[in-house]
Amino acid sequence: MLDFIYNTPTKVFFGKDTHKQVGRIIAEYGYKKIMMQYGKGSIKKSGLYDDIMASLNDYGIEVVEMGGVEPNPKLSFVREAVKVAKKEKVELILAVGGGSTLDSCKGTALGSANEEDVWDFHIGKAVPKAALPVACILTHAAAGSEMSNSAVLTNTEINMKKGVSTEFNRCKFAIMNPELTYTVSKYQTACGIVDMMTHTLERYFTVCPDTDITDRIAEGLLSSIIENAKIVMENPTDYDARANIMWASSLAHNGLTGCGRENLLAVHQLEHAVSGIYDSVAHGAGLAVLYPEWGKYMVKHNPARFAQFARRVMGVKNSDDITAGMLGMEKLREFFNSLGMPSKLSEFGIEKDSVEELSNACTHNKSRAVKSYIPLDFEVCKEIFNKCF
Repeated sequence: MLDFIYNTPTKVFFGKDTHKQVGRIIAEYGYKKIMMQYGKGSIKKSGLYDDIMASLNDYGIEVVEMGGVEPNPKLSFVREAVKVAKKEKVELILAVGGGSTLDSCKGTALGSANEEDVWDFHIGKAVPKAALPVACILTHAAAGSEMSNSAVLTNTEINMKKGVSTEFNRCKFAIMNPELTYTVSKYQTACGIVDMMTHTLERYFTVCPDTDITDRIAEGLLSSIIENAKIVMENPTDYDARANIMWASSLAHNGLTGCGRENLLAVHQLEHAVSGIYDSVAHGAGLAVLYPEWGKYMVKHNPARFAQFARRVMGVKNSDDITAGMLGMEKLREFFNSLGMPSKLSEFGIEKDSVEELSNACTHNKSRAVKSYIPLDFEVCKEIFNKCF
């Protein structure tokens, strides 16, 4: 087991009607003026906006609103939000939504507290020295951004999607009411399930020494997600299943399943190339296509690891490690398909002649190889992308 530091400073308020406590919670922290970011208006249609504003007004919290956060959140929106946050001298950034809104808020928080442009942090040109505090009211269980130290933005000027990890990205608090996820569509619910599973799998399938306890935590988490996902897809208002899925999204990306081993997220790099260029591709749906094919490509490079997953999580009985590992990846694909997720990149309308463009994007024009069991250089990326058609 590798040495590690495990830090989860986010305070979680979990349960029914917890969103109605937001004014009191913010007031107790001492903040008086906040920026609230959200998506394209669904929170107003559902009545959530009114509940939040009533609570904030009760405690005299001044609110600067920034609606319109898009899926695959855009750098241009964050840059504008930074200008507003600085001008209005807000003290806290509140995200109301899922991972996209949270990542937008994290970018705003970094950009508002540093002189550099926020994109400089994503491309490694600068390191953040501070950030405004961020908090959230979670409405979609998926990315785990509510407890993670990471954030991802898309720069549409160059069709590049990149993340930045820093402890400044940790939320001050997260309000998590599973009831707020009842109205999430089946498709987006499925995308979220894939995302949280792959956050766990990315840490599980990594180059590492013995990490049995972390393995068992990851395997239990994956098994629970699969079990509860089946319930949620049949009954979207099953509170306990929604609660388990919501909590799983946080545990999948708060560092717990990576303790004692490297955190590589190689397949996320492949997917960032896809949705960075093809903005209409939902992140989870892209991962559903890519992960099984990446896994099948990698089985021979660590057959025991893939066989362990196949037997402990996917119920494979075969005694040969390579065969078991391949069957495990196929069963994973079948599970994703059962949720309504695609199997091929062509299902997004992407043509096979885009493989070189995607491989260039993933390798930053052949200037890097993504670390994995074998490095994902340009040629390896091409092979994996080709298998996804």
